[in-house]
Amino acid sequence: MNSTAPHPAEGHTAAAAEGKLLASDQLEVSFDGFKAIQKLNFSLDKGELRFLIGPNGAGKTTLLDVICGKVKPSKGTILFRRHIDLSRQQEHQIAQLGIGRKFQAPSIFAQLTVLENMELSMKQPRGLWATLTAKLTGEQADRIAERLAMIGLDGKAALPAGSLSHGEKQWLEIGMLLMQEPELLLLDEPAAGMTDRETEKTGELLHEIAAKQSIIVVEHDMEFVRQFARKVTVLHEGSVLREGTMDEIQQDDRVAEVYLGRRVERSA
Repeated sequence: MNSTAPHPAEGHTAAAAEGKLLASDQLEVSFDGFKAIQKLNFSLDKGELRFLIGPNGAGKTTLLDVICGKVKPSKGTILFRRHIDLSRQQEHQIAQLGIGRKFQAPSIFAQLTVLENMELSMKQPRGLWATLTAKLTGEQADRIAERLAMIGLDGKAALPAGSLSHGEKQWLEIGMLLMQEPELLLLDEPAAGMTDRETEKTGELLHEIAAKQSIIVVEHDMEFVRQFARKVTVLHEGSVLREGTMDEIQQDDRVAEVYLGRRVERSA
C-alpha cells in the first residue's frame, strides 16, 4: 500500500534543489535499454514559465511523464518543493500535491456545457453526479466566472463544449486544469492546430497564468516559442543541451547543429 506522505530525499540532493519548485538530479529513464533521459539535471523556479524544445526523441514528453508520475525513472531523483521525491509518488498523489498535466489532444466532456465542464473540474471531494446536481456556492461561482473570463469563454458558458473551436477546447481544458488549483502546470503543445489569432491568445494566457503559477510547456512551434518564451531549455538525447533566452538559444551553434543536422559556419 502506498503512503500519501512525501518521502524525504537525500540531503545533498535537497541542498541542490534549495529555492527551486522543481529540480532533478542525474535523472535517467530507460525503455528496454534505450535511455530516453540520461543524467538530466533540470530545475524550475516558482512562478516561472519554461519552454522545453528539442528534436523528436529528445526526451521532452518523457520528462513531463516523469514529473506527473506516468513514468518512473530508473535512476536519480526529481524533487518538488525541495523535499518531495516525485519518483516515489503515484500519479494521483502527484496530482494532489498540486501538479496538473494537459496532453496535446483536448480532453473535455463534449456533451456537457462549458460551465458544467468547469464545475466538474473544481477541487473538491465529490463525484460526477453530486457535482452536477449540487448548487454552487457564491465563492465557487465567482471562481468559475474568473477562470472563464481568463480563458476567454465567459460568453460561451451555456454552450456544449463539443461546439467550441479547436482553440477554444484547448482553452477550456486549461481552464479545467486551473480549477484544480495546481502549483505547477505541464502543457504538451498547447498551441498545436490553432489559428494565428488563437495561438497569440494562448501565449497571452500562458503569461497571465504564470503571474501566479509555474508552467512547463513542451512546444515544437518555434515562432510561438520565439514570441512568448522567457526561458528555454533545449533537450537532446535525453540531456540538457542549452538553456537561456530564445535569442541566446538561436545564437548557439550546437543547437543549430542538432536541429539542422549540420555544423553552422559563421562568417568572420
